[in-house]
Amino acid sequence: MSTSVVKVEPLATDVAFGEDTFCVTLADGRQITVPLEWFPRLRDAAEEQRKQWRLIGGGVGIHWEAIDEDISVESILALG
Repeated sequence: MSTSVVKVEPLATDVAFGEDTFCVTLADGRQITVPLEWFPRLRDAAEEQRKQWRLIGGGVGIHWEAIDEDISVESILALG
């Protein structure tokens, strides 16, 4: 018997922040939470700046215009 594995690219659907955490919700239902300390630009940004994000590449990454920051879902998964 053979088994096929289909690689599905993880896509972000939502972003949220805790007091010192950064949480990304993925299209498959997973939530990845990592310390803000790992992302100095986000850590140092004002709360309003953090809220001004948008998905890029259909969800492969997240962009914050005000702080010139782009973070890929793959990088978050690699760290988390």
